[in-house]
Amino acid sequence: MKLDIAKDNFLEYCKFEKGLSYNTIKSYNYEMKDYLLFLIEKRKIENVNSITRNDILEYLKYCYDRNEDSKTVAHKLTIIKNFHNYLEKEENEKGNPSEFIDRPKTAKTLPHTLSIEEINKLLDIKLISPFDYRNKAMLELMYGSGLRVSELISLTVYDIDFKNAIIRIKGKGSKERIVPINDIAIFYLKEYLNKRNLLIKKRQSNYLFLNSRGNVISRQGFFKNLKEILQEKGLDKNISPHSLRHSFATHLLNGGADLRSIQMLLGHSDIATTKIYTHISNEKVKKDYLENHPRAKKEN
Repeated sequence: MKLDIAKDNFLEYCKFEKGLSYNTIKSYNYEMKDYLLFLIEKRKIENVNSITRNDILEYLKYCYDRNEDSKTVAHKLTIIKNFHNYLEKEENEKGNPSEFIDRPKTAKTLPHTLSIEEINKLLDIKLISPFDYRNKAMLELMYGSGLRVSELISLTVYDIDFKNAIIRIKGKGSKERIVPINDIAIFYLKEYLNKRNLLIKKRQSNYLFLNSRGNVISRQGFFKNLKEILQEKGLDKNISPHSLRHSFATHLLNGGADLRSIQMLLGHSDIATTKIYTHISNEKVKKDYLENHPRAKKEN
């Protein structure tokens, strides 16, 4: 089978049989193009049955030579393995050249979190303009319910149930989950909704959070606003929107919340993803020990 036909068939399979999301298919398509281009131009390969284990290893080496990190290369190899598994099982291609290639080890990086004091400083926003009310409500909701930024900006006015203090979220892979909203977030959401008509102007929109033109606020717009607030508060400008989600989970864990409950709130399909927060908690314990135990440090 020709490489380009195999790629197209694989992507169709991922889309319609596996039900992968639009963004995942887009990523697969981008990485597959790069892989096939290497095979065609560097290895002079035209058919999938000509690909060998060594060809794949040479491609991975080629990626490292382009200064791609191990996490990126591991992602590429996952897609390549999925591609060759598909060819073997669905297209009856003999052999799987990727079968015994190990994924590169990737260093685990702990997500950046804010302390409770930093969170309080960030959320201390003077409410003057409609944008202040909007930013306050967004940040309170994001930290209070552990939302991803994509989940936050896609909320509609119908997703909030004030009576039952819950919010309906459409997460990754269009999976829905219900999470509680705390009293403070509810209060500032109501305050913002009283000002929302000043943003919507003459437009029609069901989206909850709007920009100055009355359209739904974008990820970039939210990030820009966050950067400005961080600078104004004298906080670390490298804090990302995702840091609020990480802080939500870490503060819950430190407060004694069950890991399974945190998994449900975050919408993680695998608890192994949630377990990274136990590493953060352990790091804090170690830091507190080294700073406070009288025998922890050797005297000069």
